[in-house]
Amino acid sequence: MPTLIPREKTQDFIGFETEATDWLSIDQNRIDAFAECTLDRQFIHVDPEAAKLTPFGSTIAHGFLSLSLLSYFAEQLQVGIEGVEMGVNYGLDKVRFISPVKVDSNVRARAKVMDIQEKNPGQYQLKLEVTLEIKGEQKPALVAEWLFMQFV
Repeated sequence: MPTLIPREKTQDFIGFETEATDWLSIDQNRIDAFAECTLDRQFIHVDPEAAKLTPFGSTIAHGFLSLSLLSYFAEQLQVGIEGVEMGVNYGLDKVRFISPVKVDSNVRARAKVMDIQEKNPGQYQLKLEVTLEIKGEQKPALVAEWLFMQFV
């Protein structure tokens, strides 16, 4: 269910937290496909036998693979200004990779509204703190401050 923020009450939603998204499985095929797209074929990502000998005990997803999945999860997070006609990715203020995502882990996202500013009439910048959680782990995979521009 989308969370629509009335334009006259944007500041009331600072601190609002979304529900968590559905879980997504991170299998070796997904990791290998990302490695091919980015040409980042470091053994810790693509060589299960060599990766077994590392402290992780298995291959791990690229940090940038985990970060790129935020685009997928954004649709499920569905937080925006009432009457939004279009939204665009405006960038990231801060990203921290906290825990590795091991192969065959499940991840999901949740977000907290950090700030909303009307930059121009009908043009709102939203700043969300997005956390990518790993099922069964105490620490998240990453925390990012993500900026969106929404037009109403």
